[in-house]
Amino acid sequence: MFKRILAALLFFTLVATVAPSIDQASASGKTYYVKVNSGKLNVRKTASTSGAIITKLAKGQAVTVTSQSKGWARISVKGKNGYVSSKFIAPKTINKTAVKKTAVKKASVTPVGDYKSQAISVAKSNLGVKYKWAGNNPNGFDCSGLVNYSFAKAGVNLPRTAGEMYNVGTKVTAFQPGDLLFYATSGGRKVTHVAIYIGNGEMIHSATSKGVSIASINNPYWKPRFIGAKRL
Repeated sequence: MFKRILAALLFFTLVATVAPSIDQASASGKTYYVKVNSGKLNVRKTASTSGAIITKLAKGQAVTVTSQSKGWARISVKGKNGYVSSKFIAPKTINKTAVKKTAVKKASVTPVGDYKSQAISVAKSNLGVKYKWAGNNPNGFDCSGLVNYSFAKAGVNLPRTAGEMYNVGTKVTAFQPGDLLFYATSGGRKVTHVAIYIGNGEMIHSATSKGVSIASINNPYWKPRFIGAKRL
């Protein structure tokens, strides 16, 4: 009798030691997506609302969940590890109707991971949207709002203002699609405008006169106001 009890105890101890928790097993390595209604999702250093914020995630951004426990998920995103509230992430669901409607466009789908092409596509999808000071959504964009929105939809978070964006990335002189172009519209060297280079000597931006539109980088207004370009 004693031997049976001992064997049973050893078995349960082994299972508890080797097997991951239900939360860990159900979440480990799975891709989830941010599902906030507005703003951005805080990623914290610890599983607590008082934990330090290490980064913020945009709506729809993909994250790798390694475990979930007590309403918090441990995630990995862009080389950083932290915690987010589990109620603001979810596995991606496939919209079957949307799949049927877009099936004929399969040949033009942007390759996965090509975030610069994705950002350009998002920006182009908003051509004609009016200019709006501090606007950062399809109801109206200012210049940095369009760039921030377009790259966020492609999974890349950027600072909010043109001046702040000029402090990230690598300076380049030969442009590639997806590079950011910076301008000083008030004279001097202070960056006040940003655009996305789309190739063939053209850029897409939100201008006060035309809203979201495409312009030549050799445009007589923009060319003399050019400050520099950055590659992300």
